[in-house]
Amino acid sequence: MLMLSPAVKIFLCAQATDMRRSFDKLAEMTRSVLAQDPLSGHLFVFFNKPRDRVKILFWDRSGFCLYYKRLEEGSFRVQALDKGGAQIDAAELALILEGIELAGSTRQKRFSLSR
Repeated sequence: MLMLSPAVKIFLCAQATDMRRSFDKLAEMTRSVLAQDPLSGHLFVFFNKPRDRVKILFWDRSGFCLYYKRLEEGSFRVQALDKGGAQIDAAELALILEGIELAGSTRQKRFSLSR
């Protein structure tokens, strides 16, 4: 299970990404495609075209970190990518990485502060 601060945002890139890209090119995609600052400490999630690989880029005070996962069978089912990308929370990211499809699931109402 991912243990992330509630202040950390997670952004999905809707554009299919060449998985040969590493830190610098993914950071540039974060700036140009997602219009976000890669040094913000947020997580930026990139999928390849068949969606069987994912890279997650984040900054951890002293440098970039890269999480990379390759599926041996199947693909990641991410409905938000079909809609042009999105911002999700840590629980949704954990479910995606575990292979649970979010399309048919419903979220129960919870209290949240209005800002």
